[in-house]
Amino acid sequence: MSSTNVVVLDNGGGLIKAGFGGERDPAVILPNCLYRAPSSKKWLHPHPLPITTTSTDSSAAEPDLTSAAVRRPLDRGYLINSDLQREIWSHLFSSILRINPTQSSLLVTEPLFTLPSIQRSLDELVFEDFNFRALYVADSPSLVHLYEASRRPDGLVSRAQCSLVVDCGFSFTHASPVFQNFTLNYGVKRIDLGGKALTNYLKELVSFRSVNVMEETFLIDDVKEKLCFVSLDVPRDLRLARESGKENLFRCTYVLPDGITYTKGFVKHPERIHNYLALKDGTCGFPPLPEETKGNMNRPEIAEMPQDRNRIDLSKNEFDLTNERFLVPEMIFQPANLGMNEAGLAECIVRAVNSCHPHLHPVLYESIILTGGSTLFPQFSERLEKELRPLVPDDYHVKITTQEDPILGVWRGGSLLASSPDFEAMCVTKSEYEELGSARCRKRFFH
Repeated sequence: MSSTNVVVLDNGGGLIKAGFGGERDPAVILPNCLYRAPSSKKWLHPHPLPITTTSTDSSAAEPDLTSAAVRRPLDRGYLINSDLQREIWSHLFSSILRINPTQSSLLVTEPLFTLPSIQRSLDELVFEDFNFRALYVADSPSLVHLYEASRRPDGLVSRAQCSLVVDCGFSFTHASPVFQNFTLNYGVKRIDLGGKALTNYLKELVSFRSVNVMEETFLIDDVKEKLCFVSLDVPRDLRLARESGKENLFRCTYVLPDGITYTKGFVKHPERIHNYLALKDGTCGFPPLPEETKGNMNRPEIAEMPQDRNRIDLSKNEFDLTNERFLVPEMIFQPANLGMNEAGLAECIVRAVNSCHPHLHPVLYESIILTGGSTLFPQFSERLEKELRPLVPDDYHVKITTQEDPILGVWRGGSLLASSPDFEAMCVTKSEYEELGSARCRKRFFH
């Protein structure tokens, strides 16, 4: 079986990454949803996204997604609407990938701890609706481990065949120990927070303080991805966020689409996005301020009256973000601050490691791999190491590696597995499924 006949499908709650085994990058990245504009009665498929972040797609032909309603086949990571998923996959296979499922095999990802009833729904989709000739179901952590081990054959992950994969995805965050390419399910710990919850929290903050954006899912996703970052010192940054004028390193303005001149929002002064990085140098600490900076505050274009700060101009088509930029990603590290009865990410990792054999502890702490879109927040790994180090024994090293592309890491591991000579023997064929049923076939995947 040629690897080009294997379709690799990372079926995430937010994005689908799809392509062919043996390739480095997927053929398409597609939002796993349907949308409907307020002016339309028809549910439409979103446009594919650019594969690389360096793509200069003008997006002139993109539809106006302002206030668009969204339907997703997955909720909290799990398949709840197989009819909707069938419609999305049908569009993907026939119109974008242009494949014949009856002559192809499928490698698809599935969340950890998926219920048997949901597993049956997926198997029915693959074999009965699309008639794929063979199926392999993988979990994300094992694919990430496989890809990272192959990238660095002399590295610790490859030599020890052991790693701790931290996957901050769309629906939730997992800390998963992987040993010899198998995820140790008894050691997996989960936080019920992901990219969707962060977007919803940002919606609430902006709607409460500035403009009602509770229906603007795509727009606030864009705000989050462009402006949010992880704070290395939250109390200090909260104080700095109250400053006026140029002393406030965090203030950024986001311009909303007007539906006429432009249909996508944008950051008004993009050069200000990374001003907060000056805090790393210690040059902009609080409370001491440089003399030249104090003088700048008297300039008329910077001065801001306290009574103006709380006044909201409802005619303006823009809003400012200050402390929202770091309070949103802060949820992952301190969910208790929002009233959630959940451990933060650092404690989650420690609990996952402590669930494994003591001989694995030093190796796991030294081979932490970050994947998933929410790990793309600037300063994410630095903050995690800062919180994790006090919780780890002094004689253990802590090493955190972020994947070169956290969004594509799982798919690349699947592509590598699909191109291996043993892949065909690992799959369940359509005839085996028809003879034995879903439950017995699933035992082959060791999940």
